[in-house]
Amino acid sequence: MRVETAQAHYDVVIVGGGLVGASFACMLASQLAGMPVKILVTEAIESLQASTSFDARTTALSYGSQQLYARLGLWEALAAYSTPIKKIHVSDRGHFGAARIDQAEMGVDALGYVAENQHLGVVLTQALKESKAIDYLCPAKITHMLPISEGMQLQLQSAEDEAQFISAGLVVLADGGKSSLSATAGIRQQVTDYEQSAIIANVAFSDEHHNIAYERFTDTGPLAVLPLQELQGENRGALIWTVSQVDASAMMALDDAQFLNALQARFGHRLGMFTKLGARACYPLRLSVANEQVRPGLVLLGNVAHSLHPVAGQGLNLALRDADVLAHTLSQAFAAGEGLGSMCVLQQYMAQQSSDQLLTTRFSHYTTRLFSNKHPALVWARKFGLFSIDLVPVFKRSFARQAMGLVTPKKRSA
Repeated sequence: MRVETAQAHYDVVIVGGGLVGASFACMLASQLAGMPVKILVTEAIESLQASTSFDARTTALSYGSQQLYARLGLWEALAAYSTPIKKIHVSDRGHFGAARIDQAEMGVDALGYVAENQHLGVVLTQALKESKAIDYLCPAKITHMLPISEGMQLQLQSAEDEAQFISAGLVVLADGGKSSLSATAGIRQQVTDYEQSAIIANVAFSDEHHNIAYERFTDTGPLAVLPLQELQGENRGALIWTVSQVDASAMMALDDAQFLNALQARFGHRLGMFTKLGARACYPLRLSVANEQVRPGLVLLGNVAHSLHPVAGQGLNLALRDADVLAHTLSQAFAAGEGLGSMCVLQQYMAQQSSDQLLTTRFSHYTTRLFSNKHPALVWARKFGLFSIDLVPVFKRSFARQAMGLVTPKKRSA
């Protein structure tokens, strides 16, 4: 439900109603269905209604993430604005060898989906507003957070109302990688600067994409083109192009024709000729991992916990798996009468999810390192690696399962 004022106490307060925070709230409400639990979600920015646009920003959802949304009953609403990935094609410019992963080989309808962010946000926000278990305050923000004996005391500022104090058994910070609350709490981040920037834009091309996601490693950095739905007769794709920070400004300064020529030279002609370039955005790339993800009464979720290089499309999908495991852990604790913010409960969550986080972070980090290095030994390793992934079934399946978000978690306790 949408509320104008908050209650004095909540079992769980989720700070941030974006993709991660809203998804976690829906998961928790589902896990705790029928139980007398009080959940509050605060979001500082009013969401906009989705509109059809060539420049629609998108997110790659793994097969595992699609399954999570299906379990929540949200996928039917999302499917109309999501493009299935039937194949993944990984190649290294200037070198032989390519990895090809096919949905038929993996026995699934799609390896993943490319979802439009606006529509994903609208569906999740609507689910928050309609849930009887969730209070949703927007625009509203938590301005201060203080540990107390059984959770946290929070100062809440909403709309034009005066600030009010509320308490929570557990606070879930899902307010992004630049979380001021996390910084104020003294939680430090281990940051690896890749000295790279990602240029994001939608592009049109002459040939059909046939639902193939292309990952191309070039001399300027990894380059991905993900399939999007056709719009007004144009074949579309979402471009994520990694370049050095030195080159980023020069690339952004190119006019559209020059940029498309540079893209054509790096990507090749697997999609025919690039014919149109949408609005470009550019941001620096870093691996950032929080030194602490849990404290008594506090847990970090999403980019504030770990922010990954986008090369392998793992960031949001890892966060959704974190959210699923956390929701399950909290539901068990609530049923057993344990405090949701107790370190014992939160350490159980970390014990279950830490291996997935470590594996996924390493997969993203070392893939980036391997394919962004021009050292001759690593060039040969890339050539051999691509051949190995494509030709050795056990390697190929392992690579595919990681890309699909099917990392095998530790067994959950009953």
